[in-house]
Amino acid sequence: MFDGEDALGQITTMSLDNQRNLKLAIHKDPIFLKVAEQVAAEMNKWAESFLGRKTIANWEEQLNFTTKIFRARGLHLDDRHIRDEDGVAMAASIVDATLYVVNNYQALQQAGASIVMYLPKIQTAEEAGVWNELLSALETHLGLPVGTIRVYVLVEQLEATHQLMEIRAALGKHFVGFNTGRWDYINSVSDAMAWDNTFINPNIEAITMTYGYMRNYEDRVRRAVNTPDLNGNFALWQGGMEPNIPVGSEAGVSASMAKAVAGAEREQREGASGKWVAHWKMVHIVRPVWEKVGEANQLGRSFPPLTYTQADADGLILIEPAPRDIRGARNLLSVALQYGNAFGQGMQAAALKAADFFGNDDILYLMEDMATGEIRLSILWEWLHKGAVLTEDDPDIGVKAGDMFSEDLFNTLLEQEYDKLLEASNKDVFDASKSTTLPIAKEIATVYVVSPEKAPWFIDLLNINLNNMDLAEAQDRIRLYMDTLVNQGKRITENLDFAVS
Repeated sequence: MFDGEDALGQITTMSLDNQRNLKLAIHKDPIFLKVAEQVAAEMNKWAESFLGRKTIANWEEQLNFTTKIFRARGLHLDDRHIRDEDGVAMAASIVDATLYVVNNYQALQQAGASIVMYLPKIQTAEEAGVWNELLSALETHLGLPVGTIRVYVLVEQLEATHQLMEIRAALGKHFVGFNTGRWDYINSVSDAMAWDNTFINPNIEAITMTYGYMRNYEDRVRRAVNTPDLNGNFALWQGGMEPNIPVGSEAGVSASMAKAVAGAEREQREGASGKWVAHWKMVHIVRPVWEKVGEANQLGRSFPPLTYTQADADGLILIEPAPRDIRGARNLLSVALQYGNAFGQGMQAAALKAADFFGNDDILYLMEDMATGEIRLSILWEWLHKGAVLTEDDPDIGVKAGDMFSEDLFNTLLEQEYDKLLEASNKDVFDASKSTTLPIAKEIATVYVVSPEKAPWFIDLLNINLNNMDLAEAQDRIRLYMDTLVNQGKRITENLDFAVS
């Protein structure tokens, strides 16, 4: 899957460069093939050292049978480079879908490959209907039968879980199946429940796929794909994402890989037709789980039908008791700051871990993207503005179980975690970023968490500061965004540096 959304950096012309690179790859341009051969050699070198065998026997053949899926940016984003004839920033979804399909549909069809897209951030059936019209218009323009372009929908919004069958119907012949995630759904529930002072998330590490509302969310998607529509059609459920990167100490890698395999086995038992991974090294760790089963997918397995009860609705926002402590707050802050810094450096996906674990190879880096940075700040916003009660003592900072998470405590932890990043080695925090994008990341995190008005998208504050290294300018832009949001109820989503050439 080529990710043009949560994992694709957007500085300078990266989003357009991505489209160019995809075209080179799908058309098998000599430039791409040369690089592909080198990458295959590196992958085999790693596999021989880690798995004791090569994993790629014929890299050219593998390119032929691999399904290509493109994840476009969501309808909540503007493109940074293209505007319509009236000078209005164009929806990133339109830009991504159009460029990808127009550039590559002929090469994909000639190779006998499907034209497949992966749609993020859909909240309602109406939004799915917009996508359906967009894709149908593209097909008509290119002389393709309606339904030639196939789509998976990543269910990552609370609202979507109430309209799964309607979303399927709205996408018509384009729909193939659903995927489940983790981070974006956590954030969506947090956003939807921002008004409810009794809804307070625990430490992020506690919110696994078997936790409260996550468990019910996954079950609902599973039921939706196994509930036939009016024509008797079922759908596919591709499971969630594995964020581990198998690089570290032998003990650390072994423990993390065991957890990754156990997670995949659980998803297979629950009915997932597969799983996606954040790093290519995980493919040969996770794929054997499904190979052992020996079936292409889960179609035909018996699952309870989709229902629409109050208990179903309550389950989708179910909070269960779990730790909420200073260690958890430090992890939330540290990774959020690092992610904002990585984004400003052009890395919208980055291998990160909390600063307290720098130099500890038993704790592996995890692949973090936009959603993982956002939910960390979102949880801290909850803790601060809803008076979260901490569950454990922390004598180092003078906190006892039962104390409330206050703004003073947040500011103290922020300064401590920020100082750790300033003192970190270049391996974990680029030295050049410590006086450029890291201070801006700190400013964004502070405003996001402290502001009484919860910013709807962390990425907005990051996007308006892309290619900006000046803290004073960043502060002006952040102030403009929040003032516009509070006073006009509008988001600033356009590229503030856009200049007509």
